[in-house]
Amino acid sequence: MTTPHRVCFQLQVRPDLLDEYLRRHSPVWPEMLAEIAAAGRRNYSLFLGEGGTLIGYYETDDDEAAQAYLEQSEVATRWEAEMSRFFVGLDGRPDQAATPLTEVFNLADQLSATASDDESE
Repeated sequence: MTTPHRVCFQLQVRPDLLDEYLRRHSPVWPEMLAEIAAAGRRNYSLFLGEGGTLIGYYETDDDEAAQAYLEQSEVATRWEAEMSRFFVGLDGRPDQAATPLTEVFNLADQLSATASDDESE
């Protein structure tokens, strides 16, 4: 079984556009949801923090392929063009220019490593 690649990223929503940003995600266009799934992204969530800090998370088997798929998608291009105005300090499409975060802990990985160590003893 392939271990999924976990991707977490951060964006900053402009505080003056926060209410509109939330409305635009309730719901997201059905055709955009389909493109995200077709790109191979799953378990995708967005979390909103104080002051408009937005944290996104998804899993994929091949993030480069998912990025390339969405970059070529007409639907994703339209969606990202409409979404770009909501973010502070963003150069480019939100789906391509978000700041990636480094994973420093994963419970499943560490439990798996502990189980493997126990088996080898």
